[in-house]
Amino acid sequence: MLKQHTLGNSFTLEGKGLHTGLRLVVTFCPAPAGHGYKIQRTDLPGLPVIEALAENVVETTRGTVLQQGDARCSTVEHALAALFALGVDNCLLQVNGPEVPILDGSAEIYVENIRRAGIVEQDAPRDVFVVRHPITIRDDQTGSVITIEPAAQFGVTAHIAFQSKVLSSQTATLDNVGLFEREIAPARTFCFVREVEMMLAAGLIKGGDLDNAIVIYENQKTQAEIDELADRIGAPHHDATELGFLQTKPLQWENEPARHKLLDIIGDMALIGRPLQGHIIAHRPGHTINNKFARLVRQTLSAS
Repeated sequence: MLKQHTLGNSFTLEGKGLHTGLRLVVTFCPAPAGHGYKIQRTDLPGLPVIEALAENVVETTRGTVLQQGDARCSTVEHALAALFALGVDNCLLQVNGPEVPILDGSAEIYVENIRRAGIVEQDAPRDVFVVRHPITIRDDQTGSVITIEPAAQFGVTAHIAFQSKVLSSQTATLDNVGLFEREIAPARTFCFVREVEMMLAAGLIKGGDLDNAIVIYENQKTQAEIDELADRIGAPHHDATELGFLQTKPLQWENEPARHKLLDIIGDMALIGRPLQGHIIAHRPGHTINNKFARLVRQTLSAS
């Protein structure tokens, strides 16, 4: 019988919040069997705890935001993806602000530190949800569809499609979760220049830069416009005539954006609250459809 697992030791990471720009500290702590994933706001009176479950997601526009009562925490998906993929069932995340730090925009640093802390077996069985029949959700407005089908182990296939000259259609697949660490965890988050401009106007991404995101530049702007944007996000100036990907290090894979979408799916599926045995196939995934799907799976579990 498979057993539950937690961390062998605590570890702490520090970095800036993607949207707030605040310097944040998050500590990953071992937790008892049956605890699941929980997030504690150490900066708030009473040290409130948020259960990391799909029904506690209150916003999905620019990441997954959890809230219980007055306690809220955003940008949780990369940390949860690392825990879920590495088989850590129980963990308490203590964070001193409203976001988990974005770090390098991937799950790689989380994975490295989980490995360093160690993963230990607990004296309780793992309650794996074995998918017996397909479960599907779709959004006809966006064309998003997510299905989970019976399979011998957990896996994910992500298909992304954009009306973009630089980034159109890509696919990424993870058939063996043991390859997450090498093949998926290092994939960085991405966005388009037009989205950066909108988020800056909305007072968001105060901590965004080219060290923690890939920015897709597809519609040529004047050199003055590109220079102003670079200055606002603390990035080097870029030749406005050169369309493509803007980042401080090259793409690690041609389909790195699709791999990151796959990473996000895993993080959002962690909110189901149980390990999964089944293969997820996602067309045009995003946090909104991911959360609707996770809620549907939880409803299926409750009804079974």
